[in-house]
Amino acid sequence: MVKGPKEKKERSLGVRLQIKGERCQSPKCAMVRKPYRPGVQGKSRRIKQLSDFGRQLKEKQKAKVSYGINERTLRQVFGKAFKKSGSTAANMTAILELRLDNVVYRMGFAPSRSAARQSIVQGHILVNKKRVWSPGFELKEGNTVAIRPESAAKGAFKNLKESLAKYEAPSWLALDLEKLEGKVISLPQETDLPFEVNSLVESFSK
Repeated sequence: MVKGPKEKKERSLGVRLQIKGERCQSPKCAMVRKPYRPGVQGKSRRIKQLSDFGRQLKEKQKAKVSYGINERTLRQVFGKAFKKSGSTAANMTAILELRLDNVVYRMGFAPSRSAARQSIVQGHILVNKKRVWSPGFELKEGNTVAIRPESAAKGAFKNLKESLAKYEAPSWLALDLEKLEGKVISLPQETDLPFEVNSLVESFSK
């Protein structure tokens, strides 16, 4: 897991990574209040032209901060993706998107991936009607993800049905509002990521 002030990392990378949920869409967002890099010289610092190595490093940082993972986990994702048939970049995207914490977030069950991870480790999330405590659990087509019935009326889930009524999940996921349940109906498609997956592949292929 990536540690440290999350919004400061966004400012350093110069891109919104949606790591603070709804706050990222409000005037409170650090990228709105301080649209420059952190530090004393943040406002006046000129943006340098990055080398290929620098560009790849930046994209890796974006991926790690976005998904809340570390270098080791990202390298493991590349290893799995490389061994599968087809495009390594597409495979990496699918593996990252099919992480349980990401799917809970994409289904609208949590306002951010970090909030989704917290819900999972606290035992609020069911996969195929069984509790799973691992945020990095890799889902497959046909798997269902649901809020544990005993948790549905508590805390962050209390008004979830109302907020989900206006939410549109990605096309590869299907939601059942009454059951507070979602299903992976296909591999992730048309995923808009805040980083270049091909740069990650280039970096790890060396």
